[in-house]
Amino acid sequence: MDFLNYAFMQRALLAAVLVGITAPAIGIYLVQRRQALMGDGIGHVAMTGVGLGFLLSTSPVWMATAVSVLGAVLMELIRWYGRTRGDIALAMLFYGGMAGGVMLINLAPGGSTANLTSYLFGSLSTVSESDVTAICVLAAFVLLVTLGLRRQLFAVSQDEEFARVTGLPVRALNLLTAVTAAVTVTVAMRVVGLLLVSALMVVPVAAAQQLSRSFTVTFVIAVVIGVAVAVSGTVTSYYQDVPPGATIVLLTIAAFLVLTALAGPLARRRARAAAAAQPAGDPAECAIPATRGAGDEVGV
Repeated sequence: MDFLNYAFMQRALLAAVLVGITAPAIGIYLVQRRQALMGDGIGHVAMTGVGLGFLLSTSPVWMATAVSVLGAVLMELIRWYGRTRGDIALAMLFYGGMAGGVMLINLAPGGSTANLTSYLFGSLSTVSESDVTAICVLAAFVLLVTLGLRRQLFAVSQDEEFARVTGLPVRALNLLTAVTAAVTVTVAMRVVGLLLVSALMVVPVAAAQQLSRSFTVTFVIAVVIGVAVAVSGTVTSYYQDVPPGATIVLLTIAAFLVLTALAGPLARRRARAAAAAQPAGDPAECAIPATRGAGDEVGV
């Protein structure tokens, strides 16, 4: 535990915990909406914000947040109105964001692509006090949205048409989801990196779904996995001198594989327990299934 004696590790661990919570918290809605790679696209756009931050000698985190939010809004507008050409417009937005970041950071005084490395793949030693402050503020916003509006966001993620019929502001909620995902990307970029953050938003959710189909249980398990791998990856990076982002993502994938291997035996055990509890005189085909709330199903 000697790493706790260093201020930079204290900042990195705090950032890792917040990333581990916020990434799966918004990721569960993206998985439901079948937009698992949205975080990756926003990460490309955020590179322009980082480059602009260096060029203007201001905070790259806040500048990346502003550019990411703008990019997320454009992505939603393209999804609404793009129709058949939407994929081409999105591709130009993603690649343009990456190219813009590289160009801007090279135009900055004393800037070079080497300055982008810590933002692309994460870095422990470069997490400053101002970064921690920004991450705390942005993480609070993400949690406020994902927990405070969980019923509305879940309804829209499951079935937009049904949500619209019930009177929910579907477009506003879709836009809020995109903006929240953009904020999450900038929260995670100092620890995981812009190019790898999407994995922490999606894989813990996929791993949690191996154990449960309940939305609430899946949410909790995904957050637990996210925090565990983020902290473990950060500590491993300190001791082994390896990139934190890559370490965290590999640990996340390992967790997914382990839970996938355990899911089959657990399902069979539940099936045997259910069969044993079935009354002898009540054929299985006539049994009434247990009642479950519509809002409790993940539906994937």
